[in-house]
Amino acid sequence: FEEDGLDLLGLVCGSEGQLGLVTEAALRILPKPEGARPALLAFDSPAAAGACVADIIKAGVLPVAIEFMDRPCIEACEAFTGAGYPICAALLIVEVEGANAEIDHQLGLIKDIAARHAEARLDVDVAVAPGPRVTFGDVVVTSESAVRSPRIRQIAGIPRGAVFMPDAVKRAATRLRRTGTFRSVRLTEADRVGPDGDMDIEIDVVDAQPRRIGAGVELSSVNGLTVSGFWLHRNFLGGAERFRLEGEAAQLGGAGSGPDFDLSFRFERPAVYGADTLFFLEAGLDYLDEPDFIEERANLALGVSQEFTENLTGELGLALSYSRVTELYLPKVSGSHPTRALLLFRLPVGLTYDRRDDPLDPTRGYYLEASLEPFAALDSDIDGARLDLDARGYRGFGADDRVVAAGRFQFGSLTGPSAFEAPPRFLYYSGGGGSVRGQPYQSLDADYDGTALGGRSFVGLSGELRIGVTDRAGVVLFADAGFVGPESLYDGTGDWHAGGGIGARYDTPVGPIRLDVAGPLSGDTGDGVQFYVGIGQAF
Repeated sequence: FEEDGLDLLGLVCGSEGQLGLVTEAALRILPKPEGARPALLAFDSPAAAGACVADIIKAGVLPVAIEFMDRPCIEACEAFTGAGYPICAALLIVEVEGANAEIDHQLGLIKDIAARHAEARLDVDVAVAPGPRVTFGDVVVTSESAVRSPRIRQIAGIPRGAVFMPDAVKRAATRLRRTGTFRSVRLTEADRVGPDGDMDIEIDVVDAQPRRIGAGVELSSVNGLTVSGFWLHRNFLGGAERFRLEGEAAQLGGAGSGPDFDLSFRFERPAVYGADTLFFLEAGLDYLDEPDFIEERANLALGVSQEFTENLTGELGLALSYSRVTELYLPKVSGSHPTRALLLFRLPVGLTYDRRDDPLDPTRGYYLEASLEPFAALDSDIDGARLDLDARGYRGFGADDRVVAAGRFQFGSLTGPSAFEAPPRFLYYSGGGGSVRGQPYQSLDADYDGTALGGRSFVGLSGELRIGVTDRAGVVLFADAGFVGPESLYDGTGDWHAGGGIGARYDTPVGPIRLDVAGPLSGDTGDGVQFYVGIGQAF
């Protein structure tokens, strides 16, 4: 009895020191279970998950394993392995084994218990036998395309040898569609896994028409007519590059200032430093005629745009511009207003977080945009920065979100130079379709000891109630308010004005046609009724 193994000595002596005689021994041989399968059960709270375990045992179901994971543990596992666990407050992994029919029966009982639990919500039910880990193999372009096959693979961004995940395939398809070069995109997995555990991915694309032209018209009773047009090439160099040439004439027939003109181009190349990084180069000439100044400008910029997640995008650029500014607010000298030149270097940085369900006609979600643009004049000692924030929120009510409440908050701040030294287009004004409807275009500025000029701070508030009358037509009630101040931050030394009105919307494939009729609600910057016509919601 000195050998390793069963405690036969204890068996013979018995539990109370009495001699035990072994008269019979029975050996039961159990067959190996046919299989084992898990179920993933997601809950709104750890307490609900714990109560569900008690209910499972009470029902006579004896799993071979029960694992519990809370939200931090789930998120850590997903970040490291991408196993596909549902993100929830508590997760149970319950595994049962036996004959296939018995497994089906036990998993059915477990599913019913979790689904009817008073505090539980069953999000995911997985009852499959785990297989071998599969990795991505070759990415094969199976269709004819004007875009080079290596570029298609580069844009898709599926790394060979990485663990296969369905979400990675979906993201690859999204990247290809995002270029705008393809009319349709389809990614499929190979029929079988290779001997090394890898799976090839096939890409089938159909090219969109490479060239496109477009035009737009917007009419305001105060700002006048705005006419725009563009020419677009979707595959400029054979690698899904986009080249867009566009021009705009605004303020045609508008009151208070002369017409504005803009001519520019933008070149984009996707997947430059990674599948989610886009390089851009843009240049333009513009003429801006405002009540306080006239600016003629040439601009050159380049940079990168990075998509960090499906909703979060960042942008970093370098820009150089030369401007000739005529100061209309200063008295004329020798028959003309004073002019000055600005050679400006800028470093624009921006972040955008977009959770709207539809960018043109959102009914739910929110949109956040922040931009910071440090600048320095190369021909003088002027330097500073401009900060802009834009936050929008949407909430739908009723059947099919027929009623939508929408709100917007805007904030702007210019630090560094005085209003007289600053680049004039960096100053803030309020009034018109982009800020306060019902007030004349850029009618609110700031006062600097009797001199009216654009402000160094801005606050904008907007609210809308959008009501669907039919499947296509609706009405909108809205109110806007704007503040412009002489200081970099809001300190109450500036002025507010407000406007409001009613509008009509008619849905089209390119977005709702917008007609707004508005008038002033407060302030002394204007009177009368203003009309605004355009495509898409006001915000």
